[in-house]
Amino acid sequence: MYTAPLHNEEDLLQRLSCGDEAAFEQLYRHYEESVRIFLIRYIKVPEMTDDVSQEIFSKIWENREHISRVQSFRAYLFTVTRNYTLNVLKRAAKVEAARGLMIQSMQMKVPESDDNLISREYRQWLQHILEEMNPNMRQVFQLVRQESRSYDEVAELLGISRNTVKKHMLRALKIIRNRLDDELGLSMLALFFIAMR
Repeated sequence: MYTAPLHNEEDLLQRLSCGDEAAFEQLYRHYEESVRIFLIRYIKVPEMTDDVSQEIFSKIWENREHISRVQSFRAYLFTVTRNYTLNVLKRAAKVEAARGLMIQSMQMKVPESDDNLISREYRQWLQHILEEMNPNMRQVFQLVRQESRSYDEVAELLGISRNTVKKHMLRALKIIRNRLDDELGLSMLALFFIAMR
């Protein structure tokens, strides 16, 4: 699906490069659906597609200082999306290959009680991270991830904007991903695939 550039896109890019959140939000709303459609063709798990889409737009925000030099934001966005998706798929393939080798090397199935213990330890680890978060961020994360509420539902429930919900989720996911990398030596993607088995 082709998404035409916005009529004021050059101005939005200039504003974005100066840190204007409203300009970023306008670009995000305009291109978000096209990015999701692109991603769903390659990443077949909707929950993961949402996370990857958020990470892509997070990267756009993090690199905003350089965005004013971009000739075509649409081309830039889809280049970033394609490259990031390829990296996600490569990491997923490595995780799957490693998981396959581990399963092959196991002589017997892990007892269910061990699976429950691992799951309980992960939940405790995650709860510890959540307790360290800003209370608003923690509440948004719990409503979205643990209660499976949509961004719109959470925004209405808490009396905040959808954009604020999105920002809290982006920051919470980044904190968790960084802690996974630092403490466990795993990426969020690896944990996702392990949890799917």
